[in-house]
Parts: sequence; structure tokens; C-alpha cells
Amino acid sequence: MASEDVVGKSRSDSAVSTIVNLAEEAKLASEGVKAPSHAAIFSICKSLVAGGVAGGLSRTAVAPLERLKILLQVQNPHNIKYNGTLQGLKYIWRTEGFRGLFKGNGTNCARIVPNSAVKFFSYEQASRGILWLYRQQPGNDASLTPLLRLGAGACAGIIAMSATYPMDMVRGRLTVQTDKSPYQYRGMFHALSTVLREEGARALYKGWLPSVIGVVPYVGLNFAVYESLKDWLVKSRPFGLVEDAELSVPIRLACGAAAGTVGQTVAYPLDVIRRRMQMVGWSNASSVVTGDGRAKASLEYNGMIDAFRKTVRNEGFRALYKGLVPNSVKVVPSIAIAFVTYESVKDVLGVEMRISD
Repeated sequence: MASEDVVGKSRSDSAVSTIVNLAEEAKLASEGVKAPSHAAIFSICKSLVAGGVAGGLSRTAVAPLERLKILLQVQNPHNIKYNGTLQGLKYIWRTEGFRGLFKGNGTNCARIVPNSAVKFFSYEQASRGILWLYRQQPGNDASLTPLLRLGAGACAGIIAMSATYPMDMVRGRLTVQTDKSPYQYRGMFHALSTVLREEGARALYKGWLPSVIGVVPYVGLNFAVYESLKDWLVKSRPFGLVEDAELSVPIRLACGAAAGTVGQTVAYPLDVIRRRMQMVGWSNASSVVTGDGRAKASLEYNGMIDAFRKTVRNEGFRALYKGLVPNSVKVVPSIAIAFVTYESVKDVLGVEMRISD
């Protein structure tokens, strides 16, 4: 009995000692953590502003092509109204006027400004974290490889997409509605509240899975190709294009254009599927997808795989690339403008955030 008391006491003392040691370690750790300085917080804010300006400016510049792309993605193959880039833009101009070309752009900017701000900032932070982990392995070169940049870009894309997805969902619906649609969303907040009331909170994340799967190669490749091309041009200086370590604006635009082309080509089918999944549950979506005044077939997908299967079975494999041409015309200047604007605004604001620090 006495031996049991001794054992119990020793276990109790050991537990108390462990708790005390953990508390002391936590106290020391907390004392070693310094609160971020005002200068650091101000620098973060300026970096977020630069990302937001870059996103808003780049999307507004290509808003008509963005709207046409979405209309092509969801239109009924048996009631074609938009047949190509030029014809589609002319049709919108003729039927809806100049404002029709920019329909949904306000909502798009309300989404893309925070999305772009979070995306650029997350990329820099993820790059720092991944580079730090990479340097912990002996023998690894202390620089970001294209694969590491791809990983950082993928992390940034997932964070930004998830943070602003409900706005992207209602933006898709606002973009496809026309003056002839039987029901009109009056704006982003009206659309958000209507979807929430009539379809539930989960409806705000319809199409999220293909969006996240698509954003990994899209954003990841955008950052990886852009940063890797810049590094290669500075180090190799091919064809006399680069004379010093500072790339000119036209060269950076070209790097951004190449990055956008690669990323959107790989991820485009997932973008088509997410747009179609976003229409599910909207009682008036059939008037858009099956044609105004035509038979109103229901829009039902049981998930991403089902949406892929039904789209390919009913419309063929080419349906996964509907709207690719206007998207290609749009994405090249859009990505190029976004990257160059971000770096230019950071220079103007005096932001210095070197990933290699």
C-alpha cells in the first residue's frame, strides 16, 4: 500500500513538473515574440493596396471580354446567340448598349480587389515560408526554384479564392442575366442575400471544389512562369533584351502575358465547370442556359464529376473550352497588367519585401 502511495506521489510530482516546465517554456517563447512594428504593419497595408489596385485595374481593362467569356461558357448549344469574340461583343453592344459590356464589373471589382490583394500578399508570405523550410535541408540551394514558386502560387490562389468565393459566385449570376431575364438581381448584396435566403449558405460555395482545383495550376503557374522568366532574363540576358538587373515594363508585360497563357490553358475546363455549377439552384438560370423563351430544362449536377460527364456527353469535349478565345484575348493583357501594376504601385509606395530575406 505504501509502495502504491509512493508511485502515485512520484507520478503526481512528475505531472506537476511537466506542467511547470511547459508553462516556463511558453512564457519564454512569449517573451521572445515581438509584436510587429508600426512600420511592418504599414508595409503590409501598402502591399495589400498594391495588390488591390493591380486586380481592379487589370479586370476593368478587360471587363467586356470577361463578360463574353462567361456568357459563352453557359449558353445553350441549341440556341446560339454569342458566336465568336467579335460577333459576341457586337451583339452585346447592339442589344444592351455600352453598359452591357461592363455588366457585373462592379461586382467583379468588389471581388477581385480583395482577392488580388490577398493573392499577391499570400504569395510573398508563402514564398518566404517555403524558402525557409527549403533552406533547412542540408545541401539545398538558397533560392526559389520554379517548383517552389509553383507551390507558393498554389497556396496563394487557394487562400484568395476561398476568402472571396461567395462574391465570385454571385458575380457569375449577375454577369449572365440580361434585360430579358425574368428575375433581376439588383446588385451584389441583393444577390448574396437572395441566394442565402432562397438556397441556403452552402449555395454560396457552389463550384468551390473545381475552382480550388483549377486555381492551383492557374495561379501557381502564373507566379512560377512569371518569376522564373524574369530570373532567366536577368541572368541569361538573351538576344540583348536585358542590359541590367531591372527589367523594362514591356519585358515584364511579355513575361506576364506568357504566364497568363500557360496558366489559363491548363485550368480552363475547370473554370467552365465551376460556372455551370454556380447556376444550379437558381430558378431562372434555365432561361440563360437553355435560351430565352425556349423549353426550360432543369440544371442539375450532383457534383464536379457529374458536371464534367453531362457537359461532355451532351455537348462534346469542345464544350469544356467554350469561351477560350475571348478568355485568351483577355487573360494575356489582364495578367500582364496585374503583375506590372502591382510591382509599379509597390515601387511608388516604397514597399520593400524581398522574398529572399
